[in-house]
Amino acid sequence: MAAYDLEEQDQLDDLKAWWTRWGGTISTGLLIGALVIAGVQGWRWYAGNRAQEAAALYTALSEAGRKNDNARAREAVTSLEEKFASTGYAPRAALLYARILYDAGDRAGAKLQLQWALDHADEDELKAIARYRLAQAQVDERAFDQALATLDAKHPAAFDGLYADLRGDALAAADRTAEARAAYETAVAKLDPKSQYLQFVRVKLDALGGPGPQAAGGSARAPAAAAAPGSAPASANAPAPVNPPAPAGAATPAPTNPPATAAPAAPSGAKK
Repeated sequence: MAAYDLEEQDQLDDLKAWWTRWGGTISTGLLIGALVIAGVQGWRWYAGNRAQEAAALYTALSEAGRKNDNARAREAVTSLEEKFASTGYAPRAALLYARILYDAGDRAGAKLQLQWALDHADEDELKAIARYRLAQAQVDERAFDQALATLDAKHPAAFDGLYADLRGDALAAADRTAEARAAYETAVAKLDPKSQYLQFVRVKLDALGGPGPQAAGGSARAPAAAAAPGSAPASANAPAPVNPPAPAGAATPAPTNPPATAAPAAPSGAKK
């Protein structure tokens, strides 16, 4: 029994010596692990809470836009841009508020919001929409060189047809007919052959005169009755995704079905 006690005492001494050497390191590691877990859980709670607040503000902005309540819309978008700029809601809110301002006749304010969205969006599709609408506003103001420079920026290939069409609008309005025709021909080549928007572009191309691109099975020119030059197309070929992923680095999800990204349509009152 004494021998057993001595052996047990030796094991306890070895354990004490081992703990004396490594106990501090192990305790520090456990503490760091606990802090990391707590930090992750805390960040998830914080990000989720921010997402809910941002979503509520975005909804308030949408409702204010439908009710033409510009004061409430301004309050909502200001809060989103100042407090939730890193979320997917903020650039979408800027796009939506830009439409509200443009419809109200505040073109300068609309362009500022479009530039804000362009500067803060992480998604290429949102940047492309903001840039497209900014170029539309510049064309409407007859700032053709600025519009062409805006359209020169890199954008997703899905927007090639829309960008080429708007480039044609700017060039045609600047009386650069040959270049406008080339831009419209590019748009015709890039747009979905089945889209109604393509017929709209063909009418503009036909109005310039001169040879047009040939489509398979016949002329690419549409009859004059295909679309009224002043009417907006029913749909575009390159709408932004309905459910885009959350911006890189942001823990909050992008809003579901955001109305501001349905399609890069022209601002109300914009002239083609």
